[in-house]
Amino acid sequence: MKMHTIFIGTYTQGDSEGIYSLQFNAETGELDSLKLEAKIPNPSFLTISKDKQHLYAVQETADFDSLGGGVSAFKINKEGLELQNSMGTGGPGPCHVALSGDGRLAVSNYSGGSVALYRLNEDGSFGSAPQIIDHKVLDTTKTPHAHMAQFTKEGLFVADLGLDAIKRYQLTDGMFVPGEQETLSFVDGAGPRHFTFGQDGKLLYVINELNATISVFEKNTDGTYQEIQVVETLAPDFKGRNACADIHLSADGKFLYGSNRGENTIVIFAVDATSGKLSLVGRQSVHGDWPRNFSLDPYENFLLVANKSSNNVVVFKRDVEAGTLTYLSEVEVPNPICLEFLD
Repeated sequence: MKMHTIFIGTYTQGDSEGIYSLQFNAETGELDSLKLEAKIPNPSFLTISKDKQHLYAVQETADFDSLGGGVSAFKINKEGLELQNSMGTGGPGPCHVALSGDGRLAVSNYSGGSVALYRLNEDGSFGSAPQIIDHKVLDTTKTPHAHMAQFTKEGLFVADLGLDAIKRYQLTDGMFVPGEQETLSFVDGAGPRHFTFGQDGKLLYVINELNATISVFEKNTDGTYQEIQVVETLAPDFKGRNACADIHLSADGKFLYGSNRGENTIVIFAVDATSGKLSLVGRQSVHGDWPRNFSLDPYENFLLVANKSSNNVVVFKRDVEAGTLTYLSEVEVPNPICLEFLD
């Protein structure tokens, strides 16, 4: 029986107390054994190191210290999570955390409109104070809301929902500075939130929270990206409030998934093998309310959704050939936000 541990980030309003775990059966898709792993305020987003020895969690608050929120480093052991240390993120509302392959960590401060960049110690803990990239100085008419950062071969990409832009940075003399293509621009009010790369960086897929679209960018020979397609995530007859959230590409690059909070669906697109452009496959109800983060299991036979407002994590069986999803089961989890498989 293939059993895997899933760590769950939550908001600690209501019944949640912090980071939880579940055991996932990769043969049947069953979830069980809910366990509180660490008491910590608003650990809304998590990430796990490649060696599976460390977990990092934001504290999405405004009062970790005088500047705003925090981020914590945990050692993963047989007993669970062992806190190593915590540091401030230099701004309120940290909502995303990402690791590089060379001992760096990035935290996006949504309310603060900034990104905190850390060098990690050899034991995985935080060392010196972070470099802070402040997006408030970039625009005098819009309010920045950094929502996701990801390290790449070229440097760092940051999606800023408030600026309707992805900002690019490159590493120079140990510091991240604006890259040659400083900005990927979106239409006003798009609200780029999360993104993922396809075809080894040739393609970039961005889910836009505010106007319910996915933007497709293609990489040019000079390393710049240009938009080649925009697709809607909602059904034409949906009229209610919606806010897109998460986006994931299957490992084979054939299918792209996005979450609609409001319509409460996972939208499914097929990816053209040559152009990378998207064509709609369909939408699957999430059997809950306000799907935030979702995740494919390690074998990509299942897709799991964290429904914040209905307090449940839902498992769908995935047809790897058609990309479609079939409801399988669900478990109750308080205010689930983020799902991270340990292995």
